Amino acid sequence: MEPYSIGDLARESGATLRAIRFYEDHGLLRPVREGQRRIYRERDRTRLKLILRGKRLGFSLAEIAEILALYDEPRGEARQLEFLMSKIAERRAELLAKRRDIEASLSDLDAVARDCRKRLRGLKGQNRLPGGARGRRAT
Repeated sequence: MEPYSIGDLARESGATLRAIRFYEDHGLLRPVREGQRRIYRERDRTRLKLILRGKRLGFSLAEIAEILALYDEPRGEARQLEFLMSKIAERRAELLAKRRDIEASLSDLDAVARDCRKRLRGLKGQNRLPGGARGRRAT
């Protein structure tokens, strides 16, 4: 088990040094200290991967902390997975609702655009657009 520096974790994960320190400040990562230097273990590396995955999935920091805390309990991994599955179901439902809202908005925009095009064709047919024969003044 090789120790990792904060730079190693940042390079490997794509997280910033600031983000890693933030997760440490919130108790999600617990590196060993050697003076001012932080030494991260494999456990921290794994936890960082889980934190970043949770953020990508849209989980709050509190939810991620709860998932990580479950891992440390006696029935750790099983409880963690059960909790994660419930959170995935919730997040999925939220995203599906958002997708329905987006699809409804797109449909409304399409209808308004169709109405605008139809009205424009009508105006062009009547030659009532600015710059048309009836719209210009003779100088």
